[in-house]
Amino acid sequence: MAETHSFTHTPLMTPTISPTRSKPCNPPEHSINLMVVLAVIVCAFLCALGLNTMLQCVFQCANRILTEPLQWIASRRLNSGLKKTEMVALPTSTYTHSCASPSSPSNNICAICLTEFSDGDRIRFLPNCNHRFHVDCIDKWLLSHSSCPTCRNLLKPTDSVHSLHTVVS
Repeated sequence: MAETHSFTHTPLMTPTISPTRSKPCNPPEHSINLMVVLAVIVCAFLCALGLNTMLQCVFQCANRILTEPLQWIASRRLNSGLKKTEMVALPTSTYTHSCASPSSPSNNICAICLTEFSDGDRIRFLPNCNHRFHVDCIDKWLLSHSSCPTCRNLLKPTDSVHSLHTVVS
């Protein structure tokens, strides 16, 4: 008798690999988020720095206004310039070489434009100090200052009581 074997074909067991369910890591996405956070921090720092600087300026200006002595404010107002009528009233003359001072050549130079006086130049003398300047040079100066540019003597009367009164009121 013939033996019949029935062979059933059983497949070999091969291990099956199931995919893991982990999320893939996207490094560009994380670096973009990190850059945004860093940019926000830098902007906040710069804004805080700007606000701090502005507040310091405001406090310093307020402190200066509150603590300046009234005499200093009055002296600033005294040296704020002459009126046109006061300026024109100052004495002028025509320069001639014969009136020049040979002992002191610095008296023959306009201290504003630093050029020597020449014959025919219109010069202006300042009272109290007798310093001389070209009329055009000293007139520009006197529109914004009430003092001599050389010695800083004030040309306006220094009535401190009157000047303090105008500052306070």
